[in-house]
Amino acid sequence: MRLKIGFLWCLLLPVFAFAQRLSKTDIARCEAEAKSVTIIRDNWGVPHIYAKTDAAVVFGLLYSECEDNFKGVERNYLNVLGRTAEADGESAVYNDLLMRLAEDTTDAIKDYQVCQPYFKNLLNAFADGVNYYLYKHPDVKPEVLTYFKPWYALMFTDGSVGATITGGATVGDVERFYGKDKLSGYRYKPNDDLIETGSNGFAIAPSKSATGAAMLYINPHVPFYFRSEVELNSEEGLHTYGAVTWGQFFVYQGFNEHCGWMHTTSNADVADLYAEAISKSGNDWTYLYNNQQRPVTSKKEIVKYIKNGQIQQYTFTTYYTHHGPVMGSRDGKWLTLKANNRSLPALVESWQITKAKTFDEYKAAMSLVSNATNNTVYADDKGNTALWYGNFVPKRDPKIDWTLPVDGTTPATEWQGIHKLDEIVHVYDPESGFIQNCNATPYAAAGKSSPDRNQYPAYMAPDGQNFRGVAAIGLLKEAKKLTLDSLIAKGYDKHLAAFDVMLPPLFTVYEQSDDKFKDDYADLFKELQAWDKRASTTSVVTTLAVLWGNAMMAEQLPRAKTVEEGTYATDRIAAMAKNTNLKTQLNYLLKVVKELENKYGTWRVPWGNINRYQRPADGVFDDKKPSMPVGQVSSAFGQLPSYVSKQMPGTEKRYGYSGNSFVAAVEFGKRIKAKSIITGGQSFDPASKNYTDQAKMYIDGQFKDVLFYKEDVLKHAERTYHPGE
Repeated sequence: MRLKIGFLWCLLLPVFAFAQRLSKTDIARCEAEAKSVTIIRDNWGVPHIYAKTDAAVVFGLLYSECEDNFKGVERNYLNVLGRTAEADGESAVYNDLLMRLAEDTTDAIKDYQVCQPYFKNLLNAFADGVNYYLYKHPDVKPEVLTYFKPWYALMFTDGSVGATITGGATVGDVERFYGKDKLSGYRYKPNDDLIETGSNGFAIAPSKSATGAAMLYINPHVPFYFRSEVELNSEEGLHTYGAVTWGQFFVYQGFNEHCGWMHTTSNADVADLYAEAISKSGNDWTYLYNNQQRPVTSKKEIVKYIKNGQIQQYTFTTYYTHHGPVMGSRDGKWLTLKANNRSLPALVESWQITKAKTFDEYKAAMSLVSNATNNTVYADDKGNTALWYGNFVPKRDPKIDWTLPVDGTTPATEWQGIHKLDEIVHVYDPESGFIQNCNATPYAAAGKSSPDRNQYPAYMAPDGQNFRGVAAIGLLKEAKKLTLDSLIAKGYDKHLAAFDVMLPPLFTVYEQSDDKFKDDYADLFKELQAWDKRASTTSVVTTLAVLWGNAMMAEQLPRAKTVEEGTYATDRIAAMAKNTNLKTQLNYLLKVVKELENKYGTWRVPWGNINRYQRPADGVFDDKKPSMPVGQVSSAFGQLPSYVSKQMPGTEKRYGYSGNSFVAAVEFGKRIKAKSIITGGQSFDPASKNYTDQAKMYIDGQFKDVLFYKEDVLKHAERTYHPGE
């Protein structure tokens, strides 16, 4: 069963003060470390961190992350530690319990104790950087985590968006199984808001580059302001630039002097639910395995939560078989999870790839095969390009359907080891000259040079195609002499490929209508039929099409029976367009027209009038406050630059909250040449010039030059300091 991303993005409740816990020895150590680190903030607010050792750079990086967004750092660790309810209250208890089941803190502590001295130094520096920041900023009051421990970093090891792999089990499954009315009046309610966790990655071979150098396009889609843009430099060989997820100490998506990597969320099947046959024996539970009864093990799990300003707790008895924790039950069978949510090798791999200088060194790091959530698009200064679809992929019997819970009673469903790197779906240096991955099938990743589906077991890549993938292939297969600017332009292409499929049936029903209807709606359909299917701020048809498409997909898109089936976006939308009654489709459009006329007096509403960018300091969107028009839409319609927006509480206009975040284009010539953009700006301080200084550029796809070399950084330096100053 493929991974499911469980992501917790909550509003911040009032802060509670706690005493910080740095000893005199800790303070002396941190002050010495701080003196060895130099942070240079450039004119965009990007921190460039320099130190003699890798560990000292990590110290400076975490300090700078906390300077920019301590709340984001703490929030990510509350999530992976299963402690969010201590800040948000009783409603988050089952989210926390799910995280406790899926990620074991005891194992993380053991990993810390046995790791090599070099890596333990990195983990210690991670914790010291955060703790020293809190020591130097007593005005910053953590919600819960007043003291960070080195092993915390081992709970969040591959850079994904606060992810846990649950094999398809949900918070609702956990609540139904372990709840038993324990929480007064609480029931799990799925979040209907669209949180985008997709991404686009393009690798361009020298044959398609204007300079003859390989290129990489980095375009993650995540909730806004989720990552920081940084540069890391040490005298131990670290020189890396890119995006760091809040609270982590490695560049997740980025590049160094020789190679670059873009991670996209993978649909490779990396976790499984096992349906266990459970029996009661006296007061104990057993489960059937290989014709024998085995004892179900249990342990107490204490989940704390805040209520009326006081910390309270629930104690759960959690259950385990040799497959893993019990996550719920269906059809009378308990469901256990087998997954690889965190490990020391996963964090080591995440770190080592940032220091790789050649394709072979990058492959050596990837050969740890411990990253369970990502695909990787790669390019380097020798002209190599590559795609690995997933990384950690368990070997299984290919005759079994792994998309649903499998039989837990038989050894036939056990994993048979882990696939080696060259065994997973991959493509190296395709003749087509390009690679694209947009969270869709790898079997179309490189056009005619794509991997052969028949050479791999189905569980390696069970997903289908989406319209972003269709758009990317169309743009890249004919591309020639690409420059950084033309690559960025392709990455910001606003063609809405889904409407190539969705609109023709609508035109058919219009042509079949009576003459009076045609006359009444002639202007509307004339504009629809003339539309180039590109989003823009001035387009009234974009408004019509997006609102109509949202309504159609919300109610008419065929419900996916499995998570895997849900990834076949092009097939499902084509089926919706084909199978939905034509008059029903027309009625959805007429309803949108009527709603626009009732609200605005006309259906001719330019998309930019209602689709806006705003970055409110208090998180409260307000139509009366300044905002910017945005001509982008959600990538669900096939647009490559994603901008997910909705009406916020109390607003008439739509405001963006997820989509493009840190985006970069890199050319691997004799010297690195790169451009980047980030949502809004680097700073989280509304008074800072770097709060929204990149917003208009972000909207328009006008990237800034990356300052990769120190001589360029110094020319644009605005503040130079040691942590703590």
